[in-house]
Amino acid sequence: MSSRTNRKQKRTGNRSWGMVNVGLTILYAILALVLLFTMFNYNFLSFRFLNIIITIGLLVVLAISIFLQKTKKSPLVTTVVLIIFSLVSLVGIFGFKQMIDITNRMNQTAAFSEVEMSIVVPKESDIKDVSQLTSVQAPTKVDKNNIEILMSALKKDKKVDVKVDDVASYQEAYDNLKSGKSKAMVLSGSYASLLESVDSNYASNLKTIYTYKIKKKNSNSANQVDSKVFNIYISGIDTYGSISTVSRSDVNIIMTVNMNTHKILLTTTPRDAYVKIPGGGADQYDKLTHAGIYGVETSEQTLEDLYGTKIDYYARINFTSFLKLIDQLGGVTVHNDQAFTSLHGKFDFPVGDIQMNSEQALGFVRERYSLDGGDNDRGKNQEKVISAIVNKLASLKSVSNFTSIVNNLQDSVQTNISLDTINALANTQLDSGSKFTVTSQAVTGTGSTGQLISYAMPNSSLYMMKLDNSSVESASQAIKKLMEEK
Repeated sequence: MSSRTNRKQKRTGNRSWGMVNVGLTILYAILALVLLFTMFNYNFLSFRFLNIIITIGLLVVLAISIFLQKTKKSPLVTTVVLIIFSLVSLVGIFGFKQMIDITNRMNQTAAFSEVEMSIVVPKESDIKDVSQLTSVQAPTKVDKNNIEILMSALKKDKKVDVKVDDVASYQEAYDNLKSGKSKAMVLSGSYASLLESVDSNYASNLKTIYTYKIKKKNSNSANQVDSKVFNIYISGIDTYGSISTVSRSDVNIIMTVNMNTHKILLTTTPRDAYVKIPGGGADQYDKLTHAGIYGVETSEQTLEDLYGTKIDYYARINFTSFLKLIDQLGGVTVHNDQAFTSLHGKFDFPVGDIQMNSEQALGFVRERYSLDGGDNDRGKNQEKVISAIVNKLASLKSVSNFTSIVNNLQDSVQTNISLDTINALANTQLDSGSKFTVTSQAVTGTGSTGQLISYAMPNSSLYMMKLDNSSVESASQAIKKLMEEK
């Protein structure tokens, strides 16, 4: 083959390779542009000039590849570099999109709440269909809107118009059903746990003949606040199904965060605290945990009124799945003040520093019967575990670790904290690298059984705690003091 032919084939090969590199350059430029737009638009990696460094790095790679193509030097090297950095940009875009989607999911579940309304009869009843009913018992004053929606759906779906006989509470309707005074009752899923607290076998005594799920839009958008100082209401639930399901709130903590001083204060209010509940609670006194059956915003408003402080955000957490992140963090260590054995898991917790995995932590935060101070001590243990988690999260240096953790939390957490705010907080923490100082406090009071009347369950003899006013005032002042620190 002549040298002329060889030169021609070489030119043709170079031209083809050049076309490939031009295409790769265009692809890389598009991917880099999308990556940079997403990064700056959502404020990702905005700490220690990392976003600027990434931008410069991507532009330098683009400039070098263009230079090499113009000078027709090292086409193979150009190809390899463009492929590598195109893949890097693609991974970055995917990571950012995943973070956006996860946060949107947690925000979207916070935008609505779900309540399952049912018509039930005794398990041994011959009634199999709502068409066999002429009336049902229901507490129309306590749960008017949900009951009206249920009956309207029943009329539309089954063409059945059933009369509603009013009773004082779901418990009274249940008692009447058991005693044979009525044939059927309405049951709200959010109140089911209240019945379970007085009759652990209630579910096995009932047969459901009609169910309708009510989905309501929540009006609980976050406040526009100084992102450096704020309050988050942590509502801990332990329920199955969707995180949007309305239920009692067994954990009620106000997390006061001051990013300026890197201090966090956890204020726990016992679930049995006897407090005035607004909204669906009709400004009547009841157990704090019952505020959750009217929606997370009612629990939030209850605590705002109690402490005289504004709560800016909330995070509603399914504790069972939330605590699984402890395993991702490699476990947590807490200091235990009193030895006890948990009913959940039968774990023995000695006095002193304890290293725990997620299952042990769940037993640790659930237990109250084996503790000297009952629910008060359980609240302190919950604070210890949350403090340990916060400190572990604050010590993370890897952005990928944050993404992995948030990804695993998406189905167990709902929050009205926006992605912009989350990124601003993450950037501030990653920029400083400082460890948070976490302190805690819990209000106290005097507990009694059957001495105080529950608005949601007026016929029940429940354990409730009348809070000590000086304890509440002291906690309120501590919250305000931390928020004012510079």
